[in-house]
Amino acid sequence: QVQLVESGGGLVQTGGSLRLSCVASGRSLSTYAMGWFRQAPGKEREFVVNIIFNGGTDYADSVKGRFTISRDNAKNTVYLQMNSLKPEDSAVYYCAAKPLLAGRNPREYRYWGQGTQVTVSS
Repeated sequence: QVQLVESGGGLVQTGGSLRLSCVASGRSLSTYAMGWFRQAPGKEREFVVNIIFNGGTDYADSVKGRFTISRDNAKNTVYLQMNSLKPEDSAVYYCAAKPLLAGRNPREYRYWGQGTQVTVSS
């Protein structure tokens, strides 16, 4: 049983930055793959980035070079640093976790946070 809570969303202008946090409780995430996904109104939930237990990462092409994922296993926390934000980045961002294996398919992830809204104004 894992509980995830995201925070850090907000309103920012184009080109600005936000840092999202996801704090886990219930179990250590040291052996979990962690992912960030996002969903805009009327759209499918889409993959943003994931990170596995050894620090390996996989980024969607749309965010490469702008977003950075990191994890602090001692604090059971994963972060998403978002720079050079664009209006098309506006969405609810969700943190998710799955044991051991990484993946891009949101259906593979067992645990989800409640989401945090990111809005980028033009």
